[in-house]
Amino acid sequence: MHIGDGIMKLEWMKGAAAAVALLLAAPVGMAGDFPFLTTTVERQTLMQERIMDGRVEAVQRSTISAQTSGRVLEVLYDVDDFVEQGEVVLRLSDTEQQARVRSAEGSLREARARAAEARSEFARIESIFEERLVSEAEFDRARAARDSAQARLESAQAALAEAEEQLGYATVVAPYAGIVIERHVEVGEAVSPGSPLVTGISLEQLRVEINVPQQLIRDLRRHREAQVILDTDDRIPAESLTIFPYADPASNTFRVRVNLPELAEDAGLFPGMFVKTAIKLGEDQRLVVPSEAVVFRSEVVAVYVIDPDGRIGFRQIRVGRELPEGFEVLAGLRQGERVALDPVHAGIFLKESQQVSR
Repeated sequence: MHIGDGIMKLEWMKGAAAAVALLLAAPVGMAGDFPFLTTTVERQTLMQERIMDGRVEAVQRSTISAQTSGRVLEVLYDVDDFVEQGEVVLRLSDTEQQARVRSAEGSLREARARAAEARSEFARIESIFEERLVSEAEFDRARAARDSAQARLESAQAALAEAEEQLGYATVVAPYAGIVIERHVEVGEAVSPGSPLVTGISLEQLRVEINVPQQLIRDLRRHREAQVILDTDDRIPAESLTIFPYADPASNTFRVRVNLPELAEDAGLFPGMFVKTAIKLGEDQRLVVPSEAVVFRSEVVAVYVIDPDGRIGFRQIRVGRELPEGFEVLAGLRQGERVALDPVHAGIFLKESQQVSR
């Protein structure tokens, strides 16, 4: 190697080292300082919470019972079938009910004819009574006959309405959209009013029931906030809370219903499931670092920290809860410190900087 080439190489290395030193010493926050994004660790207001076990249940759960007598002709839906609101679920025999409707219709026609006759007779007697050609007693009898015929007409109309309603009970429809979870009858069985037919639930309105210890109920009553934690660690805020006004004497816990908003089908919640529920007990100021800035290597949790002089360091930290905003920092960082949001590129940059500085 020529002496001139060696001098040029030495000068190049000195220039590169000087450039790296100048870059590391550059103030943070200016565009082009680093080939990755950075952010400042700040305190945020976080919810002080307690995680409770709860059970999902359907708000709408009902058993459809027979409202008339008959024999089961067909069951159109079985367990695990989805039923739209107003769809026919089951049909009963309606021979007796149809006979009652026809009888009530006949009685109504007769009552209408008698009522018309009584009104006509009363009108005739009334005109004669005005001319003083009939006695007042005769006039009263005609008026009473008219009123009685009108009353019988109204009774016949009510009887027909009742018969038609009984006929309608032979066709059982879904009171709301939901899923059949239990079937109580088979085709051919005879049922009477009150006999259970099918049981269904709606998945559109769900709630979670939890038991809260008595030492926590005062804070929960004050804040009235809770979140249901899904298996994906996503959280669903409660729409409202229903807190029972008495404690269970056996466990000294208060029963609380966490009412959820209308959920999408992919929420993954079904009645009977156990879920974690976070209840709010207060608020606190805590340091939060974005999730993308945290590095997990075996048992080490760390971030790339940029000091005020512009130098990058790999620092171990201790984190707490994982929140939508990031990780709660328990130790290892101070407010106002700057961290890299892209640990991969920050690590490459740090390694290259160390190699050049040598």
